[in-house]
Amino acid sequence: MLAAANRAIGRGAATRRRHVTRTVLTAANGTTGAGLLLALATRTRIRRGRNGVLIAEGWRLPMPPASCFTVGSVIITRRSAEWLLAEERAELLAHESRHAGQYAVLGPLFWPAYWVACGWSYLATGSYGVHNYFERRAGLKAGGYPEELPLRPWLRRIWSGGRTHSTSGT
Repeated sequence: MLAAANRAIGRGAATRRRHVTRTVLTAANGTTGAGLLLALATRTRIRRGRNGVLIAEGWRLPMPPASCFTVGSVIITRRSAEWLLAEERAELLAHESRHAGQYAVLGPLFWPAYWVACGWSYLATGSYGVHNYFERRAGLKAGGYPEELPLRPWLRRIWSGGRTHSTSGT
């Protein structure tokens, strides 16, 4: 039992170190600063979230249409911080926090990489998220995306080398 408790404490310490590292990296690479500037420019209220993220509540612009999006370690939401921090939205908060981790690794390069991934996903399926590498890594279901959609017919034809698939077995 003591060994299990020590492992749990060790995991907790590792998780805290990971969150601190993410926070420091997104501050150093300027993406959290960009998120804070965006939040201030749009008059959202900035609140402290969990695990080193900040929450900017009350986003009123029509784009993006999602209920939340992340810039650096700032999660910007149309709703209140309490709404996002509620236990029933723990998966959504974790999804957005994973995006903060992606910003920690890529810094400002996250923006063009993310938009290329959105473009590919939309071109392939009509959804910005389903085949978007970053959304898949953050957790499609947790982010409110469908987990799978069929490829568009023209892309299926290219993928199959122009062969048509017959269900009759001939």
